[in-house]
Amino acid sequence: MQTEDLYKLFIDHPVVTTDSRKIEPGSLFFALKGENFNGNTFAETALEKGAAYAIIDEQPERQNDRLILVEDVLQTLQQLATLHRKRMAIPILAITGTNGKTTTKELVSAILSKKFKLIHTQGNLNNHIGVPLTLLSINPLTEMAVVEMGANHPGEIDFLCRIALPDFGLITNVGRAHLEGFGSFEGVIRTKTELYRYLGEKEGTIFINKANPYLSDQTGTTRTVNYSTLPCTDCLEGEVMQADPYLICKVLFPKGWLYIKTQLVGRYNLENVLAAAAIGLHFGVDPLQIVSAIEAYAPDNNRSQLVETGKNRLLLDAYNANPTSTMAALENFRHMEGARKGIILGDMLELGPAASEEHQKVVDYLVSHATDKVFLVGPHYSGCHSIEDFHCFRSTADLSNHLSHEPLEGYLLLIKGSRGMKLEQIVQQLA
Repeated sequence: MQTEDLYKLFIDHPVVTTDSRKIEPGSLFFALKGENFNGNTFAETALEKGAAYAIIDEQPERQNDRLILVEDVLQTLQQLATLHRKRMAIPILAITGTNGKTTTKELVSAILSKKFKLIHTQGNLNNHIGVPLTLLSINPLTEMAVVEMGANHPGEIDFLCRIALPDFGLITNVGRAHLEGFGSFEGVIRTKTELYRYLGEKEGTIFINKANPYLSDQTGTTRTVNYSTLPCTDCLEGEVMQADPYLICKVLFPKGWLYIKTQLVGRYNLENVLAAAAIGLHFGVDPLQIVSAIEAYAPDNNRSQLVETGKNRLLLDAYNANPTSTMAALENFRHMEGARKGIILGDMLELGPAASEEHQKVVDYLVSHATDKVFLVGPHYSGCHSIEDFHCFRSTADLSNHLSHEPLEGYLLLIKGSRGMKLEQIVQQLA
C-alpha cells in the first residue's frame, strides 16, 4: 500500500498505537519489531481488541482485509508521519541537547499553551519511533507542535529533522554524554548541530544561548533569537538570585526585570528557563504569562525534583547522568545549606572507553569537596582510586539492602545516576 493510500485510512482512523496492550477502538496498529519482540505476532490480537487495521511487514498466516502488508512497518510509520506533518503545515519547534531538553520542552510547552492549541512530545518519546508518534498526534485544531529529539549516534538528529521538518530549533547545551556512540565530545557537537544545519537549509530560526562557547559559532548565517546567562546587548538575559533548594532568578524582559520563583532544583536550570522565556516572547506570549507558566511547572519525573520523605530531603535527579550534568549537580549541591548532607551517585552509562577517566574525575571532585556521607553505586565508580572514605556498592540492590540495615535520617541527599541504575528504587529506604 502506498503512503498516500494509508494516509486516507489514517484520516478516518487518526489514533495510532504500537502496543497491542493499549488498543483503542478504531485505531491503527503498527506492528513494530524490536530486539525482544515482534509486533507482527500481535496483529490479529490487536484487531480482536478493536483496532481498525494492523500494518504488518510479515506474511500473515491467514488473509484478512484489515491486515495491511508493507515492506517495512517502521519506515512506513515514519513516512506517514512526515506526510501528515506536511498536510497540517503548522509551525514545529524541535528541541535537542545533552542536558535539560525534557525540562525545557515542558517549560516551553507550558508557556506556548497559554496562547496556542499545542501538542508536544509526551514523556521521553524522542527517538525514531517517538517523533513520528508525536507528529501523528497533531489534529486539525493543533496550532503548533514542540518535538523533542534525542540521539546517541551521529546522523540521528538530521534523520529526525527529515521526519519532523521543523521550522524552529533549540539546542539546550552540549556535554560529554553517550560518548560510546558519539566517539568524542566533538562528535556530540557535530551531531547536535545537525539541527542547525537543517534549519539553515530550510531558512528556519535558531534559539541559542549566546553565552555557550560550543554553540555560539555554529549557527552560520541562519536567523537566531538570542538569550544569555551572561550580560548581553541583543539577548534576553537573566541571572540566578537563589538556588537553595529551588531556583529563583530574574529575567530582563523588554519592559524590565521580572522575578521567577521556580519549582526546579539547581542553578543550572537558569539556561532552561531563559530558553523557554525567549521562545515564549518570540511567539508573542505576554511576559507575565511566561512567568506564571514557569512558576506553575513542577517536575515529577525524577528530574531536578525535591522530595520530602519525612526523614530526609532528597534532590532526586536519577533519570539520567553524564559527566557534564553530574558535575553541575555536584557544584550546585555544594552551595546548598544543610546540617547533614549526603551524596548518592550511580554509574554514568554509555561513555565507552572514556568511562574510567570520567568517573575518576567525579571521584576526585568528591575527595576535594568533603561531604558528610558519599555513596557510590556501580562497577565504574567501584573501580576508581581514592574511594576508601566512601561507601561503595556494586549495584542499587546492594545499596538498598545496606540502607535497610543502616538507615539515614535528617540528611539533605543528592541522588543522581543514569537511568539504567534505577536509583529511584532507594527512595523507600530513605522515607
